[in-house]
Amino acid sequence: MGALIPIENITGKIYFLRGKKVMLDKDLAELYGVEVRTLKQAVRRNIERFPEDFMFELTKDEFESLRSQFVILEGKGKYSKYLPFAFTEQGVAMLSSVLRSERAIQVNIEIMRAFTKLREMLAGHKELKKKLEEMESKYDKQFGIVFEAIRQLLEADSKPKRKIGF
Repeated sequence: MGALIPIENITGKIYFLRGKKVMLDKDLAELYGVEVRTLKQAVRRNIERFPEDFMFELTKDEFESLRSQFVILEGKGKYSKYLPFAFTEQGVAMLSSVLRSERAIQVNIEIMRAFTKLREMLAGHKELKKKLEEMESKYDKQFGIVFEAIRQLLEADSKPKRKIGF
């Protein structure tokens, strides 16, 4: 069975905030096919299921920073008076218990796969970096420039890139 949502569409909606990989309520609502207020309402009714390490509300500074980096607000909710919720991987998993639709279950599965793929990609960079350091210690200094260039490429790749446009 094919994926309900391409994994690239999901990974492009994962942000790094407060040192955690998170997804915003607006993006999750879009993926689940519900309104943001419906998603937030379900969360507020079951707030005991969402401790701080599962979900948190963005501060005004975090929100403004995201808004200036990316166009994260579109359409109707453009000037919402409420700050967005950010859900960690565990919070997204908990959403499937409060949003009880077949689509929510399928979307959750795809999101969990995206988080796993992202984790594997980041782990792959760490392994490559370790092998590079081992090789560097074996070879003399004349290859230092080559190793430094490769290291800089790895550093640049480790920062997740946000897709712009369609």
